[in-house]
Amino acid sequence: MALHWFNPPVYVRTHRPGVRFGVSHVEGAADQLLKWSNKEPRWDYAVRVCMATLARKAFAAAAKEEKSFCQ
Repeated sequence: MALHWFNPPVYVRTHRPGVRFGVSHVEGAADQLLKWSNKEPRWDYAVRVCMATLARKAFAAAAKEEKSFCQ
């Protein structure tokens, strides 16, 4: 399945000092969010938005498999 890209990327710190990582798609954002320890309200909102995007992707794939998908 295709990734859900966004531009420009959001750069975040990694566990290695001085190294940053550019996140440029929803799947990568969700992966990064799950690694973070500070789970404040904005974190919760970001996770819900990422999961909603991924849920739509999964539902569309299931609809295609069922041959019920229409565009």
